[in-house]
Amino acid sequence: MAGTADDRIISGEAWQDFCTTIANAGNILFREQAPATVFDRAEGIRYLSRLTRAFLEASVEYADPDFPALRRLAHETVKIGADNPDNVYLSATVAGDRDYLIRGQRGSIAYFSIGSKANRYAVDGTMSSTGELNDRSLDIRPDGSFEIIASATPKPGNWLPLAPDSTLLVVRQSYLDHENEKPGHYTIERIGGPATPPPLRAADLNEALQKAAMGVMGTAFIFAQWTELFMTRPNELPDWGQEMFLRAGGDPDIFYLHGYWNIGPDQAWVIETEVPDCPYWNFQLNNWWMESLEYRHHRVWINKHGAKLNADGSLTLVIAHRDPGFGNWIDTAGHDRGTALLRWLGASSHPLPRCRVIDL
Repeated sequence: MAGTADDRIISGEAWQDFCTTIANAGNILFREQAPATVFDRAEGIRYLSRLTRAFLEASVEYADPDFPALRRLAHETVKIGADNPDNVYLSATVAGDRDYLIRGQRGSIAYFSIGSKANRYAVDGTMSSTGELNDRSLDIRPDGSFEIIASATPKPGNWLPLAPDSTLLVVRQSYLDHENEKPGHYTIERIGGPATPPPLRAADLNEALQKAAMGVMGTAFIFAQWTELFMTRPNELPDWGQEMFLRAGGDPDIFYLHGYWNIGPDQAWVIETEVPDCPYWNFQLNNWWMESLEYRHHRVWINKHGAKLNADGSLTLVIAHRDPGFGNWIDTAGHDRGTALLRWLGASSHPLPRCRVIDL
């Protein structure tokens, strides 16, 4: 990389370097433990295309901390790091030396949280928390409305801490009952910022393209590493330690149990567990790339609202290619391997499931 940002834009070097880094991100497809089937590799290529789209949007279109906007972070066609099918994710670019006003209307969705993060996915694959609020700690008016100040210095009322390295706000809204609950509505604006954004500058675009490319590279790399770790204990859901998940942007309210599964066409992965006292839990299947499986058309996840418990209050989940007629069936949606996640949110205890593979 040589020359000024202006030189790199004029010569096209900024674009060429972006394309080269994206091409190099494709090496994830050929990791020794990555599946080499046509189906899995096709999903891997689609995954990279989705990451590229997501990071270009974040870095090029919504990167100005003076003019933040809350937008969908992960959804049906952008899936990252075991994205939750129950969640409405929103994110906004911020800077730790600025103050922001977030206005919200709570809605009836089961759970709401907002966190400030130091997003370093493009550098070292981390997204550490720098401040957290949830609906249990918010002062909400009777009509469901509220305001939050996000800043480095404490403020009265609802205050979300920022740190010098804060770069991102992340909103999580979690459904229990998709048919009857309504998500909230939220806006954000900088306090005391400029009235209008400047015209596009070469230096900003040059930096944005670099960040987008490295974001794709870093994200693909970190979650491939996670999957390879989970593969060391197949068909289990152990506690790997929560710190690694929090460093990657996890919600401190959630206890994460990740795993890797691999079953034959006439087998089932059976998970049995006690259910702790908690406002929300769910279980989901993901592919090798840690994208949630196609939840628009398949029953690939279940939560506290939809699950049927056993007579003793315990839970049985059955992951299989077809409905075996017992337990809570989770559809593999055409996959024979992948990752999985069980979340306990705000739980009084964190039971570890008993897992086994059976022949049907």
